[in-house]
Amino acid sequence: MLADVYQETEERMEKAISVMIQELNTIRTGRANPSLVELLPIEYYGTQTPLQELAGISVPESRSLLIRPYDPSSLKNIEKAILKSDLGLTPNNDGENIRLVLPTPTEDRRRELVKVVGTKAEDARIAIRNIRRDSIRNLRDFEEEKMITEDDLHRGEEKVQKITDNYTEKIEGVCERKETEIMEV
Repeated sequence: MLADVYQETEERMEKAISVMIQELNTIRTGRANPSLVELLPIEYYGTQTPLQELAGISVPESRSLLIRPYDPSSLKNIEKAILKSDLGLTPNNDGENIRLVLPTPTEDRRRELVKVVGTKAEDARIAIRNIRRDSIRNLRDFEEEKMITEDDLHRGEEKVQKITDNYTEKIEGVCERKETEIMEV
């Protein structure tokens, strides 16, 4: 029973971290990365479809992306979606492919991006704390229902706190790496 609580806690915390990593991957640094545009919604036959399902995305150079639509008729819709997005990039359409050239971010822009990383990290920490609260509430409910002893409750709370501390450290490590990547010229 306690093992189930620990396992569920770790699974939920792992999901929270993977969501944070996915969000951090969409933050534009000076380096081109396909994850920057992979999930960009494109209007395709009346349906919002992620770009990665409509086109191949490659990195021919360190500061550019090449988007090759599988269906040439979707080229205009992809171009429109990139222009409407908050990426701040101008697509170069050659009739078959779209090239995105990533300009080097200014010092001020890099500082703003570091703040965004901090915000995403805080959101992840809040999610981790909420998961901890739910797990401890489950343990206390088990203790009230006499399914576990008071000693088991205290050991369980300590174990959940150790799990929480571990995942909080993971968040810090991921954020430090992303901040270093952003501040790199």
